[in-house]
Amino acid sequence: MKYSVAFLSAALALGTAGVQAKTFKWTSASDIPTWDIHSQNNALANGVHASVYESLVYYNSRTFKAEPVLATGWKQMTPTQLRLTLRTGVKFHDGSTFSADDAVFSIERAMAKTSNFAVYTAGIDKVVKVDANTIDIFTKDPNPVLLNQLTELRMMSKAWAEKNNSVAPKDIKTKDENFAHRNAMGTGPFTLKEWQPDQKLVLTRNPAWWGKAEGNVTEVIYTPVRNVSTRMAALLSGEVDFVLDPSPQDLGRVRASPDLKVVDGIENRTIFFGMDQFRDELPGSDVKGKNPLKDQRVRKALYQAIDIDTIARVTLRGLGQPTGALVAPQVNGWNEAVHKRFAFDVAAAQKLLADAGYPNGFEVDFACPNNRYINDEAICQAVTAMWARIGVKAKLRTLPLVTYFPMIQRYEASIYMLGWGVPTFDAMYSLQSLVRTVGAQGDGNYNVGRYSNPQMDGLIERAKKETNLKLRTELLNRALMLQNQDVAHIPLHNQVIPWAMKKNIDVVHRADNRLDWRLIKVN
Repeated sequence: MKYSVAFLSAALALGTAGVQAKTFKWTSASDIPTWDIHSQNNALANGVHASVYESLVYYNSRTFKAEPVLATGWKQMTPTQLRLTLRTGVKFHDGSTFSADDAVFSIERAMAKTSNFAVYTAGIDKVVKVDANTIDIFTKDPNPVLLNQLTELRMMSKAWAEKNNSVAPKDIKTKDENFAHRNAMGTGPFTLKEWQPDQKLVLTRNPAWWGKAEGNVTEVIYTPVRNVSTRMAALLSGEVDFVLDPSPQDLGRVRASPDLKVVDGIENRTIFFGMDQFRDELPGSDVKGKNPLKDQRVRKALYQAIDIDTIARVTLRGLGQPTGALVAPQVNGWNEAVHKRFAFDVAAAQKLLADAGYPNGFEVDFACPNNRYINDEAICQAVTAMWARIGVKAKLRTLPLVTYFPMIQRYEASIYMLGWGVPTFDAMYSLQSLVRTVGAQGDGNYNVGRYSNPQMDGLIERAKKETNLKLRTELLNRALMLQNQDVAHIPLHNQVIPWAMKKNIDVVHRADNRLDWRLIKVN
């Protein structure tokens, strides 16, 4: 009996389906900046790192409740002492055993001076090993969101870090590298096989992983592609399976294709502008001897000159929900009053500028990323034109993610775009990072406009220690309202995230815009 080549191929495929390697190829605009898990608090990197490095607890992708991972259970021993029982039998990728020593080391590493993860260790006083499989975390005050914070503190081998000169996290403000910057060794479902920055990232399934995956992917190939048209062409041609950040104008075409699909969801990320409220004179401005952005009237004028509805409709094509709040609706502390924007009003903006002593406007530096958020560069171009109508000549410069974030953290931008997701789903995460006066323990770690208000600091410090959850939420709400009144930042919109993919790909959409590597299926 004769069989066609096609029939034989199909039969072979059926016969080996159970053991067949499944490769998942995906793309988005930017690359991760480092493999050092405590170096840079970058959302894309945090999601990718979670494939290789695991945390003690992690959010369930369907319920967003914190669930056991490397910790199997926890108990509040006292209001300031949390005891965690660690999972036994877990191996790092080099075959060594995960233990309490690694957990203590990893949390202390996240608390180090060069770490960008202090916001997740906020309130932690010390971490103590009880025995080989138990640790205690002591906090300065009761902390109702400590478990949420632990979802982003991934575990690194102490012995590996010591052996490879990576005890301290890479400092993102310098170009110095440690071994952990380009290499990875965790306990997760995937191992790092290859990373060529800005070109290619390859992960392979860890056969000794302790857990059980719902998905069937054995290899992950990530290719960063800045140009959105090129990314979409790769999906349409079948070169990639999944695009994290598809172009808004192509979504209709993708939805209509019999071979493709779009999965949508609201992200817990708010896009906003920050402003330098610290320097006495802005570099590159034509205003000498003073800083216009220190004046609340100027900041409010910039706010009211932005036609956010047009940006949402035209630039974002519906992939943004205009907001007046610094946090998204899913976040504890948000309410409708905080959400209310100052009205778009060019005449009012012009009057505010005139009242502040700038009837003809002024020149100012304006920095934006060009590969981080949905149509980020296009939004900034549109806002530049809107500000020009009130006489503000914003000198726009756009940079890729890898150089943009270290730049703004060196306080080198007068006005800048930032998008802030909230992994803890609690406004303290945003308030402490963005509007608390710059200090230790994560205070103001992304307050790169260096806004400072003692009243704000007082509200945040009270909320940190408040154990009455209703009163704590009220304090968060008051702090968010104060940020609005001060125009500490200019909120723009909450991102609506569409994922574009082949029809045969199954994923679970998460509000933090990251893939759960344990759940991906290639059918």
